[in-house]
Parts: sequence; structure tokens; C-alpha cells
Amino acid sequence: MSAVETPLTQDPADGLAAVAALRRLADQIEDAAVEQAMRTGWGWPKVAEALGVTRQAVHKKHAKRLIAAGVTLRRR
Repeated sequence: MSAVETPLTQDPADGLAAVAALRRLADQIEDAAVEQAMRTGWGWPKVAEALGVTRQAVHKKHAKRLIAAGVTLRRR
């Protein structure tokens, strides 16, 4: 078993549904945190570093949504 012990149900579908729900929640939290950071003046490099990804990856994932939300994006 992995280093982290997790209580699993008898039905794998329940465990997998929980994983999917956690991923959706993590995405929602990330979206809100990135939007807050960009609204307070952070640039792509700083957001990317905080998330442990590249500047290009964070831009690709969030730019379109942020523009639609009316966020003014910084170049760097």
C-alpha cells in the first residue's frame, strides 16, 4: 500500500468518484487563487512559481477565463 493510508470503500466506483470530486474542488480553489493573485498584481512567473508549474502552463490554463472575467493581465 502507499505511504498514505486512506479509508477506501468496498466499491472502487465510490473511491474513484471521490477522487474526481477532489480534483474538481482543487481546480475551483486554484481558479479562485489564481484570479485573486492576478487581480492583486501578480504576474504569470510568480503565479507559476507558487503553483510549481511553468509560466506557459499557468497562462494556457487560466488566461482565457481571466480575460472573460475582466481581469487585467500583466505581461510579466
